[in-house]
Amino acid sequence: MEIAIKIDGHMVSIEVSAEVGTFLEQSKREARNLQQEQQRHWDGRGFDEYIVSTEGRLSYYATPEDMICQWETMDEIMTVLARCTDTQRKRFLLHALYDLSYEEVGKICGCSDVAVFKSINAVRKKFQKYFAK
Repeated sequence: MEIAIKIDGHMVSIEVSAEVGTFLEQSKREARNLQQEQQRHWDGRGFDEYIVSTEGRLSYYATPEDMICQWETMDEIMTVLARCTDTQRKRFLLHALYDLSYEEVGKICGCSDVAVFKSINAVRKKFQKYFAK
């Protein structure tokens, strides 16, 4: 099967297998169907969840069980962080959440990278001790 594609603004004709051709046609149909569905909802109403899920574009929704597990985990994390000093907590969160290096955290907090390392290491030990139970 021969198809035409655009590469760098130039139309190029290439030979592909029948399976690839069938897949490309199906993909074009699905894209047209989704575009038509989006045009029907121009006023901001939500998409029909069935159509979005059949197109494979439905976002993830946690189950109630997942949500409870996430809340319990968050409670445990907050319990450990509550046992830390304000300085330790700030340094740990800057490093863990924002992926900042010890030097960057040190510049923000006005201390050395060794002090940041010691603070973060102390928080890690508290987490290890808490979760070892």
